Amino acid sequence: MKNLFLSAAIVLGSLTSFASTTPITNTIVKTISIEDEYTEIKLEELPAPIAESLKKAYPDAVITKAYKNEKAEYKLDVTVGDKVGNLFANADGTWIKK
Repeated sequence: MKNLFLSAAIVLGSLTSFASTTPITNTIVKTISIEDEYTEIKLEELPAPIAESLKKAYPDAVITKAYKNEKAEYKLDVTVGDKVGNLFANADGTWIKK
């Protein structure tokens, strides 16, 4: 009987000696988004085809700000009612998906 208890103690003792705690590691993920650099322009500098295309597509839209990048692409901050969003267009008024 002593051998049974002794064997059980040895088995249980050996199981706990292999148990170890793993250190907690914190992983930091950095997200970098590369965007084209847009510079703000005056609304008067916006090409007429873009304004005409906007009036056709969104008659109630109001342009609050306009931006231009070096590829002659335009970014428009637009409000329609109480919704705010961005639109992208070429100088000829063609819409760009971004």
